[in-house]
Amino acid sequence: MIQSLAEFIQTGGPFMIVNLAASAVAVAIIVERTVALAFRLNVNAGPFMDGIQKLVVIGDTDKALKYCAAAPNAALSRVVRAGLSRANRGEQEVARALEEAVLEVSPLVSKRIGSLWSLANIATLLGLIGTITGLIGTFKSLGAASPDVKQAMLSKGISEAMNNTALGLTIAVTCIVAHLLLTLKSKSMIEEIEFHALRLENMLARRSSGEPNPLDVARGA
Repeated sequence: MIQSLAEFIQTGGPFMIVNLAASAVAVAIIVERTVALAFRLNVNAGPFMDGIQKLVVIGDTDKALKYCAAAPNAALSRVVRAGLSRANRGEQEVARALEEAVLEVSPLVSKRIGSLWSLANIATLLGLIGTITGLIGTFKSLGAASPDVKQAMLSKGISEAMNNTALGLTIAVTCIVAHLLLTLKSKSMIEEIEFHALRLENMLARRSSGEPNPLDVARGA
């Protein structure tokens, strides 16, 4: 398989290097965004917010802040921490802190995902350029070649052209699929963050006004 891949790249000619550079950039972005959304910026929102709610109900915001510190890089944790840090400054301060935190982390979640769509278009065009340059070089050489080597040169030129096209389209399809999946994941995360930010704001508002919390009501029932 490795030998076949090496032959594929070698047959693609010098312009294959440009296509490989584009593929390396695309793979780097896809891997980095996948790791960020699946691990670095992500946290299991359900259990996390349940733990926060239990601490807010008993008024232990300091412990809730320490609970957030267990996942310092997670986007939701950063938003919750921002709201909790203003818990004793009134509802408006909490709402303002949560809004600012959501606006701050949202670009981190969707960062570089949009560039995959541009890379898909660029990869397609790079493959097309490699195809054209391969065919141009081949037909230019055929004019001065002897009849017995023309067939071999034509075969080599067509292979170079098709390999560039194949690689360009492969990169483009990979980028489009990754763009779709990562966009869905990032939108889901942002919606989840916004929902739990509002949930925290309501929790703190109920706590400060002395209203019974749904958890307390459920326990009493």
